[in-house]
Amino acid sequence: MVDVEWLRAPVGIDASRWVTRRRCRQVLAVVHTVAGGRRVLEAVEVIESDPRVQITFCRAPDAFSSGVDEFLRGTRGVVLPWEQATRERFDLALAASHGSVHLLHAPLLLVPHGADCGDSGSAGGSSQVCDPAAPDGEVVAGDLWYDRMVASLPRRPDYRAALGVSPQERLVVVASTWGPDSLLARFEDLVPRLLDELSGHGVRVASLVHPAAWSAHGVRQVRAWLADCRDAGLILVEPEVDWRVAVVAADHVIADHGSVGVYSAALGTPVLLAGPAADVRTCAALGDGSARELLRRHAPRLTSDRSVVAQLEDAARGAGALAERVRDSLAARPGRAAIELRRAAYRLLHLLEPRRYRPPVPVPVSGSPSA
Repeated sequence: MVDVEWLRAPVGIDASRWVTRRRCRQVLAVVHTVAGGRRVLEAVEVIESDPRVQITFCRAPDAFSSGVDEFLRGTRGVVLPWEQATRERFDLALAASHGSVHLLHAPLLLVPHGADCGDSGSAGGSSQVCDPAAPDGEVVAGDLWYDRMVASLPRRPDYRAALGVSPQERLVVVASTWGPDSLLARFEDLVPRLLDELSGHGVRVASLVHPAAWSAHGVRQVRAWLADCRDAGLILVEPEVDWRVAVVAADHVIADHGSVGVYSAALGTPVLLAGPAADVRTCAALGDGSARELLRRHAPRLTSDRSVVAQLEDAARGAGALAERVRDSLAARPGRAAIELRRAAYRLLHLLEPRRYRPPVPVPVSGSPSA
């Protein structure tokens, strides 16, 4: 066993000897995975500018924790060892997963880790925030990531340029979640087919792979699996690049059952789903009226018996109606997710909310894809 030195500030029984600002409310940001960490970081940004608040981070145990240490270093925040985090008291903990959080000594605010993925146990409806101080334990807070993507739409030309897509080209984004039912696992020939059929039509193809797949298999392996496609012109969006850049930049999205298709449809981007048509039991499991269920029911399916170009054009004609259905379910309070989340956080912190409010800002253009 490797001994990990505990930090003496900003938390601990002697922390007051070392800190510059005393009597801050202590908030612990709990990161299980890179994908969840990005969600938690957006929640942190809602409250971290308050001089009455001190944020610290920690890495919680998880099967897909690969890359989390690098993610935490990138935040440039104070990172506590998990063992120390479980033995300190905090005024609030923020997390995007339930794993091991019962070991923490803090009121817990759970944020969704994906579209319609509230960890509170709610199956459908808008994104939920699990707030034990709320009357029913939940707050309908909309979706921080959807609000950020809407705010990012004016920067769409910048995102396209960062991906290497010219103004004259169309961009098709192929998005895969993780696991044996994902697009990456079930449709090995899809990306080569797209590259072959769409060449000569002024179309670029980009691939988005879920962080959990990068974590489970390794960056080197995923890049190797797609090496031939990259040689043929595929834009591979690396795991350190915020995937919302590609979603906002896209003209079309081909997706599986993950969150990317939901967000893309809500933005009005034409979406084709890869996989069999949704059956009644599948839709019921997703939750009646949830954004995912509506997408599964109403989005067109990619087939092998018609040209891809024709199917993309068909999807574009129905994108407006699909967007209305999905958007209403995903974002019951458009533009207000940060406001509702902040309200819940300050209720748990027993602090009055600051009068200043920072509206959603565009996603930064950072990192670079692999072409």
